[in-house]
Amino acid sequence: MKNQKVIKNRSIIFLISFLFLISLLSIKTLKKVHTQDIRISGSELFSQNDVVKNSSLNFPIRLIFVETNLLEKELKQNLSLKNVSVNRELFPFGLKVYINSRIPIAYGERILNDEKILGFIDKDGIFINKQNVDKKNLNKLTIKVFGWKEKFKNILSEIFIAIEDYELEIVKITFSSDGFLTLEEKDLKTIFLGFKPNLINYQLQIINNLKNEFKKNSFSKKLDNIDLTNPDKPKIKVFKP
Repeated sequence: MKNQKVIKNRSIIFLISFLFLISLLSIKTLKKVHTQDIRISGSELFSQNDVVKNSSLNFPIRLIFVETNLLEKELKQNLSLKNVSVNRELFPFGLKVYINSRIPIAYGERILNDEKILGFIDKDGIFINKQNVDKKNLNKLTIKVFGWKEKFKNILSEIFIAIEDYELEIVKITFSSDGFLTLEEKDLKTIFLGFKPNLINYQLQIINNLKNEFKKNSFSKKLDNIDLTNPDKPKIKVFKP
């Protein structure tokens, strides 16, 4: 009989504790998240204010109403991030934001609404606004990209991969307003690639082969330009003596 009473008392205590915890959690989720309740990790470049300013959510906002997927999408796009994760937390209360920044490997320039915008490009061909870049090691960048558009990012990524794999010394990548691609290579000078992005890997292989051949014969100093718009029929122009 005594054991039954003890068990009953324990059950009551457990129930009360459980209800108290549920009430506490409910109160916490209804509490408003302010700017100071945002904790950022992974990068020292961005502040709590950057999170608030680059979100469509109206802070302060109740924790339960924070759409983490929406916030992640907006921050990734608006701050040019490689990845971002947002978690709602009760203890300690607030939002935990983990940021993975993009690393620039080239200077970049794009035209938006007839305005020239300067920034940087990462290895995936993504444009990074200059205010969203860590200033460390920028002096080591040697490549410039002009005429960047979203649709060119895959081509740029292939070019950056080739630079590493083939040890090409490309210093300038230019897309005209209608998408004509031109490269400047340290030894091969101007290289016309044209309008066909599906040929880029084939063209880059030819560029590598030409560079290797010209280096053997010390021929590159005489080059003016190379036309690879039809990679099966390359045209090489040299300076006339």
